[in-house]
Parts: sequence; C-alpha cells; structure tokens
Amino acid sequence: MKKLKVHYFQHIAGEGFGSCYDYLKTLGAEITATEFFALPTDLSFDIEALPDVEDVDLLMIMGGTMSVNDEVNFPWLKIEKRWIRRYLAQSKPAIGLCLGGQLIANALGASVTRNTVQEMGWSTVYKSNYIEKDCFQMPAEIQVMQWHSETFDIPKGAIRLAESKVCANQLYQIGTNVLGFQFHPEITKRVLDIFIEHEEELNIFQGAAIQAISELKNSQSQQFIQGNQLLNQAIDYVLRV
Repeated sequence: MKKLKVHYFQHIAGEGFGSCYDYLKTLGAEITATEFFALPTDLSFDIEALPDVEDVDLLMIMGGTMSVNDEVNFPWLKIEKRWIRRYLAQSKPAIGLCLGGQLIANALGASVTRNTVQEMGWSTVYKSNYIEKDCFQMPAEIQVMQWHSETFDIPKGAIRLAESKVCANQLYQIGTNVLGFQFHPEITKRVLDIFIEHEEELNIFQGAAIQAISELKNSQSQQFIQGNQLLNQAIDYVLRV
C-alpha cells in the first residue's frame, strides 16, 4: 500500500504541525517539512530546492508572523507562492492555516490586506450561507482560535464557508481539494504558548477583538477539541478518506 506523503510549510520556529500530527500518523503518513524560518533572508533560494510536486500527496501550510505581501524582507515568499501555484495546478489536496490560507489565496491572485480589526483569542465563527452540495461541512457555529491582523479575499472560483462578526472571510474551499482557513483549528496548548510568547515579545495586537493574555494562558483543554476535530475532518475531506 502506497504511503501518504504529507509535506508542510513552516514559518515559525517550534510551531510544527499542531494537533493534526498524531491524526496524520494514524493514516500512516510520511511527514516532511520545509522550514522557511530557518532560511537566511539574503539567500538566493530557488524553487528546485523545494520538494517535487509529484512527491507530495497533501500540502499543509502553517501560520506565521510575516505578511504574504512582505516579499522584500522575506524573499522566499515569492518562491513559496510559485510552488503553491505549481502544486495546485495539478488539483492536489492542500490545507492552509491562517498565513497558509492567505498564501494560497494570494498565490491564486486574491488580495491579502489589513483587516478592519485585529483578532486574537477565542472567538465564534459562523457557517456561511452557500447552496453548493459537495462542500466541506462546517457546524452552524464553532469556537476557534484567532491570531491575525490581515485577511484574504476569497479567490476566484472559491466558495466562502465561514465568517465572523469582525472578519468576513474565515474559510474558503476551492474544488474539493483545497481549504483555506483564517483561524487556527490546529491550535494546541503548546502552540498557543509559542504564540503568546511571540506576542509578549512583539506586542503586535490591540483593539476590541483581542483577548487578554492572562485569559489565554488559562485556556482549558476542552477549548481546543472542537477546532482540532474540525481540522481532522478537513484532512479527510480533501483526501476523500
């Protein structure tokens, strides 16, 4: 039986796969990674240094503190987006998480811009109204982790699946093989601790949709479960398990 080859693009040191690592292992996945954060910013980085598209059965694109538009300070973003376009041209399964969802959208020509407010912390996301039958099924509402300043436009040909009161575009679907999340269904306590550490150091977030760091540090284990299960279902959906 052919092994499922999963590759993930990682943009923050220590972030890893989040909750879905163990689930992918139950599917017998062979997991590899490209760690963009480890690349020198002045490196002449070529697309051929990334995996062969044919060797990837599922692409997972993780979050990050940078903007998809900041190609000057992170020149590898151009290469990453070129590779994503090459990969998606073959209609292969992909899931983007926060920055990852923005990268897929931007690689396909959609704009990524500053959201009207920053979102940080636990919040409610609602299922959008759509009539297409063969769509990934969101619950009517779900509590999820938000951690973003920017938002993606829905790519041409995609369907919006979820929204929140302060950010209209929270999840989109392209075909039946691509899902782009604005929120973080993969969040675990360990990953949240990394996010909190970054925020305490950089002090990026402020505004009405920001949850206090002291409250986030007291997040309970059951708060992570819904999002983690949703991501497992998303993996099944794009793989057609």
